[in-house]
Amino acid sequence: MAASKDSFGARSTLSVDGTDYDIYRLDAVEGSDKLPFSLKVLLENLLRTEDGADITADHIRAIANWDPAAEPDQEIQFTPARVVMQDFTGVPCIVDLATMREAMADLGGDPNKINPLAPAELVIDHSVIADVFGTPQSFERNVEIEYERNGERYQFLRWGQGAFDDFKVVPPGTGIVHQVNIEHLARVVFPRPEGDRVVAYPDTCVGTDSHTTMVNGLGVLGWGVGGIEAEAAMLGQPVSMLIPRVVGFKLTGQLPDGATATDLVLTITEMLRQHGVVGKFVEFYGAGVSAVPLANRATIGNMSPEFGSTAAMFPIDEETITYLQLTGRSAEQVALVEAYAKEQGLWHDPSREPAFSEYLELDLSTVVPSIAGPKRPQDRVAITDAKHAFRAALADYVQDDEVGGDDRKPGVPQDEQPYGVESSVDEASAESFPASDPASSAPGSEGGNGTAGQPHHYEDDAVSGRPSKRTRVVMEDGTETSVDHGSVVIAAITSCTNTSNPQVMIGAALLAKNAVERGLSSKPWVKTTLAPGSKVVMDYYEKAELTPYLEKLGFYLVGYGCTTCIGNSGPLPEPVSAAVNEADLAVVSVLSGNRNFEGRINPDVKMNYLASPPLVIAYALAGSMDVDLNDDPLGQDEDGNDVFLRDIWPSPQEVQRVIDHAVSAEMFSKDYADVFAGTEQWQALPTPTGDTFEWDPQSTYVRRPPYFEGMPAEPAPVQDITGARTLAVLGDSVTTDHISPAGSIKADSPAGKYLREHGVDRRDFNSYGSRRGNHEVMIRGTFANIRLRNQLVPGTEGGVTKNHLTGETTTIYDASVAYQDAGIPLVVLAGKEYGSGSSRDWAAKGTALLGVKAVIAESYERIHRSNLIGMGVLPLQFPEGQDRESLGLTGDEEFTITGITALNDGETPRTVKVKAGDVEFDARVRIDTPGEANYYRNGGIMQYVLRSLRGTAA
Repeated sequence: MAASKDSFGARSTLSVDGTDYDIYRLDAVEGSDKLPFSLKVLLENLLRTEDGADITADHIRAIANWDPAAEPDQEIQFTPARVVMQDFTGVPCIVDLATMREAMADLGGDPNKINPLAPAELVIDHSVIADVFGTPQSFERNVEIEYERNGERYQFLRWGQGAFDDFKVVPPGTGIVHQVNIEHLARVVFPRPEGDRVVAYPDTCVGTDSHTTMVNGLGVLGWGVGGIEAEAAMLGQPVSMLIPRVVGFKLTGQLPDGATATDLVLTITEMLRQHGVVGKFVEFYGAGVSAVPLANRATIGNMSPEFGSTAAMFPIDEETITYLQLTGRSAEQVALVEAYAKEQGLWHDPSREPAFSEYLELDLSTVVPSIAGPKRPQDRVAITDAKHAFRAALADYVQDDEVGGDDRKPGVPQDEQPYGVESSVDEASAESFPASDPASSAPGSEGGNGTAGQPHHYEDDAVSGRPSKRTRVVMEDGTETSVDHGSVVIAAITSCTNTSNPQVMIGAALLAKNAVERGLSSKPWVKTTLAPGSKVVMDYYEKAELTPYLEKLGFYLVGYGCTTCIGNSGPLPEPVSAAVNEADLAVVSVLSGNRNFEGRINPDVKMNYLASPPLVIAYALAGSMDVDLNDDPLGQDEDGNDVFLRDIWPSPQEVQRVIDHAVSAEMFSKDYADVFAGTEQWQALPTPTGDTFEWDPQSTYVRRPPYFEGMPAEPAPVQDITGARTLAVLGDSVTTDHISPAGSIKADSPAGKYLREHGVDRRDFNSYGSRRGNHEVMIRGTFANIRLRNQLVPGTEGGVTKNHLTGETTTIYDASVAYQDAGIPLVVLAGKEYGSGSSRDWAAKGTALLGVKAVIAESYERIHRSNLIGMGVLPLQFPEGQDRESLGLTGDEEFTITGITALNDGETPRTVKVKAGDVEFDARVRIDTPGEANYYRNGGIMQYVLRSLRGTAA
């Protein structure tokens, strides 16, 4: 990095225990002392990278003179210290870098210029699927299957680790990227050699996963970006952004007994979603900050995408230092962090209230145990209201005549046995399931349950006149049970959010211990999985001798990685799946994750609830969402006495005693001692060599993408869009989970057909995420989510659309091919918050490769709007107060968009003219910064970076 122009004379020396570091002093700039923590970090970033062109003294003054009340309008160029990636989103980054090397050579440039200029670290954590569960062999078998499925990708990543400088890979079976980030990768203060000096500066990062914000809890400014932005950052390109509004969130008091970090974060998520923080920084301050353990801060930071902010910052304080020591950071690093933070005014002072744009406050003592669902993380429900809220929500998932009254479980006759009581296979069991035809309920009778996986449901017209959906299942071991609307079929301790938080993980294990000792067990229809974010978790479980109790309830280790939360829950047991599908049941997953969008968790599961790890276990014991955990027993002990959740819930003092005994710095030091080396299995992978990658034309995992094919050295002029047709008409809150390919690949889908045509057996399809390095698969899975509702074809769900050329209903992919063959550009119409959800580059890449040239929405989530521009897709916004319906648009019109050619003259037009059939309106252009205008003029961010490195960008 070139030396700063240092217009303010900020460069100075900080001595720490005999070592000198160069720093850029914030107090050299007038006004810096009043700034929030997060803006101080940005100010230092500009001081250190001032080059007089992209970053000038005026930009530095703009931050120092920040007006908290102003709307963001000042663009700055932020240069992150490093890039973190997970393998789903990271593989396409490395694929693109490999392709850019070849494209640079094709343009006559030096391919070795395509190399990370900032440290880049990738953690393989998204590929493990919980195929095997409930056995001592679950972890080993799932890892074996993972390697079998993903060998090509892993070989490619090992090639990248050798071919690119400053690029490291954390192998599979190690942990979740955001946990590895806070426990090992994050520096908090970054020491970087520059010649014969060492410059110290705040650690900052961007990541290819929206939950990169977890590191905010450690005082590290970072957030999720699209993979294409991450590639640019790796190649030395700054991230273009507007100086944001900063929301001050004051914390007071302490969490009460019984409330967990998950309850706290669900409360904060609900508050901030209601307040509105999209595109803003959130910063926590006040006396209550010191009462929030670091792991809880990380949990809150993790959920930043769920409440919509760019970042959710905690300052550096004694708790930060204690955590760095606990996780095995060196004494020199810890000393540097403390000295630097205090010297630069980055150390938390609870008595100081910085100027903020907006203010919120939460008394921690008011937080109550909660869950969120059934389809959005911001839909918090207090546990005391959970049963009632479930019943109210169920009406959206079943037929009207399947929902019972308030006095009984929906769809279950009043005189039926209590839900969740298992029946043995004998004559009495037939009597416990009323039916209009008693003979039909006998095991083995015609149409009954004599065979595993052959469900049957019963009616009781005499009792209620409504069908009961309670469905008998013969499990694979021959035992009989039943499932119904509301049955919890997945209980998963999963995700980055809190699966390394000792308070909730130890709490869950102690709850399991108390449950086992009272004779309770998980219900047989519940798929129970444990996927910690870090190996350290199993270390402290072993030391505390708690593992056997979790396993007794079925919570065996299934992997160290993102499983259920990202759709890698694996299949339900076949008999349960068959029963659910045959009776069309609205069954439930309960997971300790951060995402519960429709269609995300498992194709058999309609309703998904987020909960703390202890509550995940509680619902596994209950077996249904139709229970009141406060007043309904979870089961009975050996003497027949009711056992309630309150009887087995561990006290905070008990949890803390176990933490103090079982969690140690030595565990972190041991587990991270050689974290990049991997197991023998990883080291034994055959690894290609060379500066450029030898693409295998037969590969169905890694293929050379088409972004640079025929790309001229200089960009062609921007053109208006004429004669476009609509590919999809979408409603509000369509997320990147609806747009981006994710989850399993169905055999009859366009992607499934492609794989079969290329000789891939159905059992080897794997997930979309694992095939992100193959654009052919990903294009076919874009807009293919099973819950996507395209209003061009009312009454349908999934990736279908109307082909305006024929009038027929077809898949979105097949329609796209027809339009592109005819040379017809495409548009997408959408509602509010278009693209909310994960930071997924393929939601934008797939959109572009399908031939979509513009999206017209009511509003956008920040990352997806930026990613669309990065792929050369024009994001437009309906006029204020208008939408598709008020304008009378159906999507059947032909669209012409004019006025965007002003970009050719160096201007970004505020609006463009849209003509759709007989309707005309001015759409707002959502190219928000000059940097984004450069990307769009070049056809995308990758093309801009490639031309910039060669010196031919517009």
